[in-house]
Order: sequence, then structure tokens, then C-alpha cells
Amino acid sequence: MFGIGMPEMIIILVIALIVIGPHKLPELAKSLGKGLAEFKKATEDFQKNVQEESRKSEEKEATPPPQVAAAVTPHVETPVHASPSVPVEKMDTPKS
Repeated sequence: MFGIGMPEMIIILVIALIVIGPHKLPELAKSLGKGLAEFKKATEDFQKNVQEESRKSEEKEATPPPQVAAAVTPHVETPVHASPSVPVEKMDTPKS
């Protein structure tokens, strides 16, 4: 575990027992264990989400896009006052 052998682990625990004290050490170990468990759960959730998103993106790339039907444009009538067959120049000139 992290390259630490049994003798090194015992030395670390003895130093922690002296520095922290026998009453606080179990509480500290319990909170450290809970913190590590939450960290492990969070990393597993993160890895699961990354793998799921990767799988979704691969599926999108593998499937061709769906065929889109041509959109039908509605018929728009021209206003009554504008007649496309009569040029604007002839509408403004007076008759003689």
C-alpha cells in the first residue's frame, strides 16, 4: 500500500498516538475512513459518468443522422394594393 511496509506503518501510528492522543485517535481514524469512502464513491461516480458520456458520443458518431423530410412552405398571398404585373413607374404617371 503506497510502498509503505509494516514497520513504517507502526512508526506512523505510534507517532500519531503520541501527537494526537489516545482519546482523539479513534475519532480521527473514523472521520478519515468516512472521508476516504466518500472520495472513493465520488471517483467511481465520476468514472461511470465519463464512460457513459463516452459511450453516448460513440453511438452518435456510429449512427447516421435521421433523414429530414422537406419542409412545406405555406402559400403567402400578395397584398391587394401591390400588383406584381403593373410596374411602379406606370402607376405614378398621370394619364393624358
